[in-house]
Amino acid sequence: QVRLVESGGGSVQAGGSLRLSCAASGYTITSYWMGWLRQAPGKEREGVARISPGGDATYYADSVKGRFTISRDNAKNTLYLQMNDLKLEDTAVYYCATGRSVYSVKFDDFAHSGQGTQVTVSS
Repeated sequence: QVRLVESGGGSVQAGGSLRLSCAASGYTITSYWMGWLRQAPGKEREGVARISPGGDATYYADSVKGRFTISRDNAKNTLYLQMNDLKLEDTAVYYCATGRSVYSVKFDDFAHSGQGTQVTVSS
């Protein structure tokens, strides 16, 4: 059974940093695109960043480009999201997501299984 467990969220002031981690179990992430989604109160879930199986290709939403960095450690079956210069609008529950198949590349073909981790940015 695929399981994705997020950690690393918390409360931080604007301009601060957090590093999210996602531990995957039940499968090997090596062949899958992985990514991070987020959902803010009253808003739809959105894709934040995704990374190719080998880590050589990444995509970022315009709202986080230049501030967030996605990375992965396939040997540890773990995904990361380094978030710098956090803004109030980054407040959301962040979810780790995996491609539904090895051919899945885009966010609309990703799935998550965890409860997410809350990130709260205050002024």
